[in-house]
Amino acid sequence: MSADRENHEMTQSDIAILLADAADEVAIGTAPVQAVMRRGRRRRARRWVVATATALVVAGSTGALAVMGLPGDGHGGHRATVAVVKPPSSPEARHVYEPQRTELARGTYRGEEWHVTVQVWGAPRDEAEADRQFDAMAALGLKPADARKPADLIGKISYFATRGWGATGRPQQVMFNSVEKFEDFSDTDLESAATRLGIGGESSGRLVIGIVAKAARQVTCHWKDGTTAVAEPADGFSAHDSGSAIRSVDGFQGANWFVCTAPEGTSYETAEVTK
Repeated sequence: MSADRENHEMTQSDIAILLADAADEVAIGTAPVQAVMRRGRRRRARRWVVATATALVVAGSTGALAVMGLPGDGHGGHRATVAVVKPPSSPEARHVYEPQRTELARGTYRGEEWHVTVQVWGAPRDEAEADRQFDAMAALGLKPADARKPADLIGKISYFATRGWGATGRPQQVMFNSVEKFEDFSDTDLESAATRLGIGGESSGRLVIGIVAKAARQVTCHWKDGTTAVAEPADGFSAHDSGSAIRSVDGFQGANWFVCTAPEGTSYETAEVTK
């Protein structure tokens, strides 16, 4: 081999050394697996969604590497480069111990403020992360879906839509689930649940919380007295908010959330996507 060619091309020995060095510095994250969203209520027939993914691992259990040939260097040969998979991000960066929070709606009932918030917790990758997340949820009065022990949360994203009222007491879970992957909502897909504005009194069924496709521009909630409320996309809050809106939620993929509030003296009957 000429000296000129040595300057432009790596030998097999050179590549082997680079692979070994890179493999010592990287770790492999958990590969995505099958995912199904099972909870909630739809206005149409349930559609099961299953997604699978595979990961190709090279160089044993210490790293994931790929060797790619690049175009020739002008001497009839090919140069080689090594692509190194980055180590997994920290639990804090993935929101495993502290969720992402988004306020959906707020208002006043009997002189006390009510509010609806969605929390999204990142998926733990091992038992140590799951144990700490389970304890963090419990400290907030939250109980994840279908999780009898912390290990049940490994590989699952958990979300909670909560309703709070007044200055005392913990927010109440209204809609919640733990999933391996978010389901994509489309067209008129919709899930919803009705609850109280406050505690006690006649407010039962006056607050509707739900999930809707990102493309939805309007949700109409129908009340038992024949009246309706309309929720449309909104950013931020103002003094003139009606309590009904569609909003995106930090960390929640594949869908938006909506809230409708009923007037005094009536309650929830049904909801539908109208635009």
